Amino acid sequence: MIDMNAPSGSVPTAGPERYLRPDWFARHVLNPLVAGLTRLGLSVWGSRILAVRGRTTGQWRTTPVNVLSVAGGDRYLVAPRGQTHWVRNLRAAGTGELRLGRRAWTFTATEVSDADKPALLRAYLTRWRLEVGMFFGGVGPDAPDDELRRIAGDHPVFHIEFFH
Repeated sequence: MIDMNAPSGSVPTAGPERYLRPDWFARHVLNPLVAGLTRLGLSVWGSRILAVRGRTTGQWRTTPVNVLSVAGGDRYLVAPRGQTHWVRNLRAAGTGELRLGRRAWTFTATEVSDADKPALLRAYLTRWRLEVGMFFGGVGPDAPDDELRRIAGDHPVFHIEFFH
């Protein structure tokens, strides 16, 4: 889904900060459609609206995201397009909300190190390859761990824990 100066203590990424800007169709058709359905309470393939405070304005910013759930109940946010604005905002805020319809869940976020990403990227690609596979440079869910480690720095991942 669509949607950049990490504060000290964040996990550094390898190489230049990669960001794949959404095209016109994604910005004006696909994301508004998914966001609209999610705001109505209809989850599209596990979609939620991510709400996070802007790092410079403090205003709430929203974007549709896919929440990855793994065995054991842990949940993650993966940035297929790289160092997006929501990634930079979440790094600065450390917390946000996931919304579906009128419900909202507040969470804290911890960025995952590149070394710990291969299994998560594999799970994410297994679930949403058709939707986001083009952003992973030809690396798919069946790629060896070395390939997933190679692209790990291009795709920020956050472990999220909900407030109780």
